[in-house]
Amino acid sequence: MQTKQVPVLWACFLLWNLFVSSSQTANPGIKARITQHALDYGVQVGMKIMEEMAKEIVIPDLKGSESLEFLKIDYVKYNFSNIKINAFSMPNTSLAFVPGVGIRALSNHGTANISANWEVRAPFFQDSGAADLFLSGIYFTGIIVLARNNVGHPVLELQDCYVQVSHARVSFSGGLSVLYNSFAEPMEKPILRNLNEMLCPMVINEVEALNVNISALEVLTKIDNYTVLDCSLISPPEITENHLDLNLKGAFYPVESLVDPPFLPAPLELPQSGDSMLYIGISEYFFKSASFAHYVSGALGITLSTKEISNYFNQNTQGIGSLLSKIAEIYVLSQPFMLQIMAMGPPVINLHPNNFSLEFPASVIMLTERQNSTIEPIVSMDFIASTSVGLAILGQKLICSLSLNRFRLTLPENRHRDVKVVRFENILSSILHFGVLPLANTKLQQGFPLPNPYNISFVNSDIKVLEGFLLISTDLAHETVSKQQPNLHTWGGLNLLNRPWREQPTH
Repeated sequence: MQTKQVPVLWACFLLWNLFVSSSQTANPGIKARITQHALDYGVQVGMKIMEEMAKEIVIPDLKGSESLEFLKIDYVKYNFSNIKINAFSMPNTSLAFVPGVGIRALSNHGTANISANWEVRAPFFQDSGAADLFLSGIYFTGIIVLARNNVGHPVLELQDCYVQVSHARVSFSGGLSVLYNSFAEPMEKPILRNLNEMLCPMVINEVEALNVNISALEVLTKIDNYTVLDCSLISPPEITENHLDLNLKGAFYPVESLVDPPFLPAPLELPQSGDSMLYIGISEYFFKSASFAHYVSGALGITLSTKEISNYFNQNTQGIGSLLSKIAEIYVLSQPFMLQIMAMGPPVINLHPNNFSLEFPASVIMLTERQNSTIEPIVSMDFIASTSVGLAILGQKLICSLSLNRFRLTLPENRHRDVKVVRFENILSSILHFGVLPLANTKLQQGFPLPNPYNISFVNSDIKVLEGFLLISTDLAHETVSKQQPNLHTWGGLNLLNRPWREQPTH
């Protein structure tokens, strides 16, 4: 009887695992959408870059043998070496999305000017010199398949590659070049045949080299001394006829512990695309994980002395003196005092249409130093500060700033809101407004890095606060810089970490 129940129990266990895994399907903290407008702009920029890169491509020697019947020569061995592309143009190039697969590249009517050294050997002679080769009617098509590897990097693969060079015109110089130029046309056919065989493998090698560079990029970005940001891909790119979506983790972690926060991101669906090249959706989860990571790292606390409070207020010394004298009057202080403000929990993030708010639950302790150098607490109270979050894009970063909306002390049940409490509440509100928030905004000016390729800046950007996420719509502009290659271990000027993959959360 018991043995018959075992398969049933295993079946129930497997069904339960399937249910749990499907119910916990990972949602992104950041979703980036690339539109057809971006592909069209990419063609413009990419062709200019490729025209320059083509001049640096190392082309293997072109060797072979051919019979020259019109000269009654059974075979001639030839070798074209030191092949260099001097000019390259693909004027009719387009990129288009292939739903569920990748991006199709199509180009025709391309031309190239190539220089090389040549050497020929026949049974009764040999000779060498230089040659110029003009290629026309270059046709290329292929599909760039996009996937994800096991650490969250995008992976590119070129499929269905086809390259056809229709015409080649060769001009020899040196040696008996006058003679060779008279029968150059028969030599062009083997040159075309060899070129058409070797071009696709060359393009595939370039794509594989690009994958090596991409795999060198770290997926964890150090934001400050307390946190890192994970922008790895959590799923393969989603490709439709009109756009490509990248689902990124978009989560902050404490530097010392890569454990997921105790909450999950909600589904993030971007609205229908407009005329911008790139759309970036940043969910509440992104900001909540930043809030949680900074809280558990102990970053959300500050101690201000009397002098520091004065320094961060407006330059109205009479007002400062009046304020500090009121605090001394309330608590009959003759010694300098300090305010210690500590978070009681992660700041609460809320994103609603046209409203980005942050509530900061904290405690404030007033301390004073006695003559024997001991620190003595005078009063301790909890409070909630409600702030609005302003947003801007600077460079490739999202910049936030805080402004105080409401401030209210939370008192024990046996404590009444007397005049002293109200006065202290007003004073603390001023300290937060003129002292603490400027400090916080200074740190926030470092910004949050936005996903963007190297040397690409955002232009014509717009930010909207929607239900549960921010929507950034922007165009792109390529910045022309020197030929110095990007450092693959930095991203957007930020330090990157090489850390083991994150641990799983313990919910």
